[in-house]
Amino acid sequence: MDYNATTPVDERVLNAMLPYFNVHFGNAASRTHVFGLKAEEAVDVARKQLARLLGAAANEIAFTSGATESINLALKGAFEANRHRGNHLITVETEHKAVLDTCAHLEKLGAEVTYLTPNTDGLITAEQVAEALQPNTLLVSVMLANNEIGVVQPIADIARLTRERGILFHTDATQAVGKLPIDLAHLPIDLLSLSGHKLYAPKGIGALVVRNKTALIAQQDGGRHERGRRSGTLNVPGIVALGRAAQLAQSCMDDEAARLSALRDRLETDILVAVPGSAVNGSRTQRLPNTTNIRFADVDGELLLMSLNEIAVSNGSACNAASTEPSHVLKALGLPDELAYSSVRFSLGRHSTEADIQTAVEHVKQVVGQLRR
Repeated sequence: MDYNATTPVDERVLNAMLPYFNVHFGNAASRTHVFGLKAEEAVDVARKQLARLLGAAANEIAFTSGATESINLALKGAFEANRHRGNHLITVETEHKAVLDTCAHLEKLGAEVTYLTPNTDGLITAEQVAEALQPNTLLVSVMLANNEIGVVQPIADIARLTRERGILFHTDATQAVGKLPIDLAHLPIDLLSLSGHKLYAPKGIGALVVRNKTALIAQQDGGRHERGRRSGTLNVPGIVALGRAAQLAQSCMDDEAARLSALRDRLETDILVAVPGSAVNGSRTQRLPNTTNIRFADVDGELLLMSLNEIAVSNGSACNAASTEPSHVLKALGLPDELAYSSVRFSLGRHSTEADIQTAVEHVKQVVGQLRR
């Protein structure tokens, strides 16, 4: 029940990528022989598969090692390329650390960053963004769906606002790609980051969508791969896997969203009924179909997570698992430390079943009861 941390590689994805380790093992940049051409062809197919899922043009896809690299490339690359237009950035306190830490780095280089505080439901509004705009605002970065509480921000409204003002807009769509429909043909988003291991592809592969005519300076040099945006030998097996995963997600997204939201609602309702003093963190209407974050009053948070040893859950982002601080996302919602510590994220996925839900509810009920006693 921790699919937002990572997903297992789908068997169909694995089968698609395996030949590119030892049969079609060529370097996609080696265009003088059949081995390289075969690899390049596979990359082109995957690029089109991912582009179709996102409603983007294939030449707007730049493959990376994952969402963290994509976010760094988007924010740092856009800042360097467009600094003459301004040095002010806007983001949200509940963003992933990949965004927050990158913004902190840019502040050391002269950027001014405004961090918006969400409402108690975890949502911000386009009006908040509008009020924060300055004459020197260069870029706005708002994640599409939050990795901890699952809330889905009003990206379309914010993107239209920034486009009207001539301001760049980046969204971290890591948790949304493959779960929610995204059509960049109708969304004025300039930069979009994603990671393969959130949609049943392996770890170590991701992409940054760079809309045409968006100025960006590469953050690593050496070969000018990916249309000069990201140098480095392409991870052909990973790229093939990401393309196949995107194709599968597109084919089953609606049905899977309906199935998972029903399972999520049952899990949530049954826990709230079975465990007094429990409540949901974040919006219960504008959110991912697979995610719920529940707080448990009068329970030691560390003991709670350690005692829930029959199910895989978390109390925040996997990237912050070693931190002793309460979730910065839940703190931004106004939760006191004790409730932030005793909150648990449940995130479902392709292999989640009704039996899993029943097991989880019974286990949570038993553990919370024991800890309270």
